[in-house]
Amino acid sequence: MRVRSRSRAVIALWAAALGLGLLETANAADPRVAIDTTMGRIVVELDPVHAPESSRNFLRYIEEKHYDGTLFHRVVEGFVIQGGGHTPDMNEKPTHAPIVNEARNGLSNIAGSLAMAREASVNSATAQFFVNVVDNPRLDHVDVPPEGVTVTRRGREIFVPQAEADQVFGYAVFGRVVDGLDVVERIRHVAVQQVGHGEDTYENVPIEPIVIQKAALLPPTH
Repeated sequence: MRVRSRSRAVIALWAAALGLGLLETANAADPRVAIDTTMGRIVVELDPVHAPESSRNFLRYIEEKHYDGTLFHRVVEGFVIQGGGHTPDMNEKPTHAPIVNEARNGLSNIAGSLAMAREASVNSATAQFFVNVVDNPRLDHVDVPPEGVTVTRRGREIFVPQAEADQVFGYAVFGRVVDGLDVVERIRHVAVQQVGHGEDTYENVPIEPIVIQKAALLPPTH
């Protein structure tokens, strides 16, 4: 999922779009973010070339310290760990408007990849993100031709007509874990429970809260 060749023009344009200064521009090709949690540090590397909108969005929330004090509130051992939206009392933090779904960017939801969480609507991602803890190809984008397409979901073949293409649009990958996979592994195996909050019910909530203490852009490494 990595493309290492970055032109100076692409880097400069991306840095300008983020409002980065000259010192940050050198690292703009592969920005890294440290996510410090109560179970350890996870470092993710973003891919602004393949997922510019998702990367800008994520860094905007980082700059605003949106993620500080939020939870990894959804942990499914053989699927994903998801966070960035709820406080420890399970209240959902306010967000900016949803962003465009970049799932057709060619990046795959493989183990260790970082992707945008969303609701059923294709373009509904805001702040929440998830880390794939196994290969999840069923979350990748599928092009649906006029005659429809047959996909495999949980061992079953399902026909998707073009009118229902949104069902297989996919989830946008915009980075990967480059350090702290051991932390991801520990998180994925924690005990979980069902939690009621007002009119909502949340599944797979860690019994012992996993708090994102701080999420911050790391200094340039080259």
